[in-house]
Amino acid sequence: MAHSTTPSVECNDHTKEDIKETSSLVVCFGEMLIDFVPTVGGVSLAEAPAFKKAPGGAPANVAVGITRMGGSSAFIGKVGADEFGYMLADILKQNNVDTSGMRFDTSARTALAFVTLRADGEREFLFFRNPSADMLLQESELDRNLLKQARIFHYGSISLIDEPCKSAHIAAMSIAKSSGCILSYDPNLRLALWPSSEAARKGIMSIWDQADVIKISEDEVTFLTGGDDPYDDNVVLKKLFHPNLKLLIVTEGSKGCRYYTKEFKGRVSGVKVKPVDTTGAGDAFVSGILYSIASDQTIFQDEKSLRKALYFGNVCGAITVTERGAIPSLPTKEAVLQFLLEAALIHQT
Repeated sequence: MAHSTTPSVECNDHTKEDIKETSSLVVCFGEMLIDFVPTVGGVSLAEAPAFKKAPGGAPANVAVGITRMGGSSAFIGKVGADEFGYMLADILKQNNVDTSGMRFDTSARTALAFVTLRADGEREFLFFRNPSADMLLQESELDRNLLKQARIFHYGSISLIDEPCKSAHIAAMSIAKSSGCILSYDPNLRLALWPSSEAARKGIMSIWDQADVIKISEDEVTFLTGGDDPYDDNVVLKKLFHPNLKLLIVTEGSKGCRYYTKEFKGRVSGVKVKPVDTTGAGDAFVSGILYSIASDQTIFQDEKSLRKALYFGNVCGAITVTERGAIPSLPTKEAVLQFLLEAALIHQT
């Protein structure tokens, strides 16, 4: 795959505007870590006989998902100046993600997470981050030029939990917004990392009204609304849709997703596949939709184009669950188009 180059930052203001018009760069901000997953399925962490290491972290997964599509992405975040940190940076480079915004901390380790899917279908997490390098990114370490070049700035909520990363996150959003960026937010709730449920709800909602695009799961709708019905359009529109929002997406796993804009709302059906590992499915979906938005900003006004992009995202998620691990199973654009073609042929017969 050809490496997507980003324009040089050595330019006058006039050229910066030209770059903005032609840029399709998606800058992803936040955590990148090592997931340790059991070598056998359906066991608790305590029962696992051995673990396999896999690169993880939602914003980094999205960055790789976009380049797999042939798009242009960069990752801003911090890892430890250790073997795991260098390994993660190399994985991004191998996937054509711009790593010029990555920083390496000599005093803290790269974050680790032990993750398992138990026999009852529940995911179990055990995090090693007290503090980990990703929590220590400082505002002064932000690559401002990279942020200014972006068409879309994408982030989660884990980077809002602790200082100094929280201040760096808010500053990065401000720089991106003031240079005309589309702000994309996937809260990606991980309750185990927050001090309390209330802190999580408050933290996630603290930057809610600044985003242009928000993707949440049905479980997150229930959590953020204090237990309301996630399938009720009125709940979503009254409690979660805000005036600045261009697009709100509620994902429903294999059932597909619902979408809400100021002009229209609806649902797009999911894709049935045999799941092997659901890790990274949501990130694959996000990378598919952001790739489409970066290529065409008129998507928010055109319901037909939006539905097509959301179905494309659903297919990205579906392909990802057919293999183990997040980054290894993120699909290429060719794989998605092949899937769509085969589905169309089956539909015709």
